[in-house]
Amino acid sequence: MSHPAVVVSARRILHVDMDAFFASVELLRHPELRDRPVVVGGGGDRGVVAAASYRARSYGVRSAMATARARRLCPDLVVVAPDHRHYVAVSSRIMDCCAEFTPLVEPLSLDEAFLDVTGSGGLFGSDEALAGELRRRLHEREGLWSSVGVASCKLVAKLASESAKPVPGPPGSAAPVDGSGGVRVVDPADELRFLQDRPVGDLWGVGPVTGARLRSLGVATVAELAGFPVEALVSHLGPSVGRQLHELANGRDERPVVVDVEARSISQEETFAHDRTDAADLRPDLLRMAEQVTRRARRRGVEGRTVHLKLRWSDLGTTTRSRTLGEPTADGLVVASVASELLAQLPVDRGVRLLGVGLSGLGPPADATQLRLSLEGHELGTNVTSSNRAAALRAADEVRERFGETAIGPVVSRSREAGGDDATGDDSR
Repeated sequence: MSHPAVVVSARRILHVDMDAFFASVELLRHPELRDRPVVVGGGGDRGVVAAASYRARSYGVRSAMATARARRLCPDLVVVAPDHRHYVAVSSRIMDCCAEFTPLVEPLSLDEAFLDVTGSGGLFGSDEALAGELRRRLHEREGLWSSVGVASCKLVAKLASESAKPVPGPPGSAAPVDGSGGVRVVDPADELRFLQDRPVGDLWGVGPVTGARLRSLGVATVAELAGFPVEALVSHLGPSVGRQLHELANGRDERPVVVDVEARSISQEETFAHDRTDAADLRPDLLRMAEQVTRRARRRGVEGRTVHLKLRWSDLGTTTRSRTLGEPTADGLVVASVASELLAQLPVDRGVRLLGVGLSGLGPPADATQLRLSLEGHELGTNVTSSNRAAALRAADEVRERFGETAIGPVVSRSREAGGDDATGDDSR
């Protein structure tokens, strides 16, 4: 099968991804666990593994696995509760280190980023030398290893860093197998060859549904997708997805590294020890999560326009709902109000395993003069100006910073925590 030639580009994009980030950070904090299989995540019956050390991975434990299953695979497993604030602090130092190689750094998450290093060769030498030096500095300063990929575009650079990842050794081994040295550089002329034997699921935008549609067309590899008529892809997948996947499969990805990208969304979710079947039992948790999400937004100095609600059911199916507001907000009561209305439209009696609240469409605070809240049909704060409400939120944030997260909160949440019988959900008290 013939393929269009890849256009050789002088652009060089680096993708750095920290190895087993959360677990590796915790092993540094708890050296007494260095010889134990460790995961970061929830320890209850409904807990989920967020990250696994390489010793734990040697037993088959993986992220997103139920903790109960992980314990069956590895009876000696040690589960450490996540400490998000600490991970953010470490991540900030990692990004600062990346910025020493180029000002063009685009964080993707706490533990990975894209760097445009096109103009950095004069200072650091070859791609291999630059990538190696970045890994060395990160390990020297933070005690953490990373995997680095370099190519002419984001897609190939990210896949290259994945191919440079160490793999777990035999059961019980602490040291992973790292044959690549943690660096994979793909020359522009080799990028199509690097891509073509991969499954189509490795491409951005190919999830389970799109993957199933492509397989129904007889397309399983990137090479087959690259040679498939673009008109047929557009017909089956739509113009945007069809053309984008055809471009990616042919090694064409012109997306630039975008500097100072803010998080596109902020979310909070919780898996319950027992399924919830009553919306009234979910509302205190929903309000607490809305407060946590909006507090994080206020810390960043942003507001969001779209409220998201996520439910995972007892059968592990997932439902999401969202609503876009007329004005952006960073007020937990507003987010809780909208999320509560979305929740009322769903059949929670089927059993809720996980509840999540999110805020997206983030941007600088808007100028508003009047704030109106509605929670379960009751107007709240009709005469409260946005400036007064903002001052109250700032004061509440200061109290939490000084005395802890539980020092102040909505009445419904506080009543629930105290075990009171009067947790009616009316926050106007």
